[in-house]
Amino acid sequence: MFGRIAHRYDLANRVLSGGIDIYWRFRLVRAVRRAGPRDVLDLATGSGDVAFALARSLPEMTPIVGMDFCAPMLDEARVKKAEQSEAFAHVDFREGDGLAIPLRDQTQDAVTIAFGLRNMADRAKCLSEMRRVLRPGGRLFVLEFSRPWAWVRPVYSLLLRFFVPTLAGLLTGDRGAYCYLGDSIEGFPDHVRLAQEIRDAGFADVYVLRMTMGIVALHVARR
Repeated sequence: MFGRIAHRYDLANRVLSGGIDIYWRFRLVRAVRRAGPRDVLDLATGSGDVAFALARSLPEMTPIVGMDFCAPMLDEARVKKAEQSEAFAHVDFREGDGLAIPLRDQTQDAVTIAFGLRNMADRAKCLSEMRRVLRPGGRLFVLEFSRPWAWVRPVYSLLLRFFVPTLAGLLTGDRGAYCYLGDSIEGFPDHVRLAQEIRDAGFADVYVLRMTMGIVALHVARR
């Protein structure tokens, strides 16, 4: 599904979010920068927006691996990198499954995943894998859709069910992919339950930042 929409994925994100996705990534990147990691794995990197934002914000030449198992999305990321090869020489894009991350144990200071945990077939397994590749004391950063404030939910649900698939269908030619988006968001746990799932995976010091009336939440945790 993501392979089908890869060529218009970035455009659809900008339009459907009204550009506020840039702010959400800014808050994620700022949290990572404060942690001061020596290296970062950006899991479910897609077209690489988070990996590139990290590269611009972290100290020069901090190693960043953007990993995804969708080859067409990685192709889009590599095209972007090629356009600014010198600026992003330290960003490496690799194919890899979030349920079996092809990295050794305890090799990363930070793992980020933005709007990707929701798409994993087994969240517990993915969380376990991210913990496995983190060094002791390393940080996990999960940016994901969440349950908005109660008074926002009826309108938000209507937008997800009708407006988003219709507009996205016009932008990408694939309405079905964005029907899935609404279903996956509404079936995803709220920030409280997700925080507990992260603790259950063996993480500590779980902190949650809710944004945009609770539509999105950033979870930060320590291995």
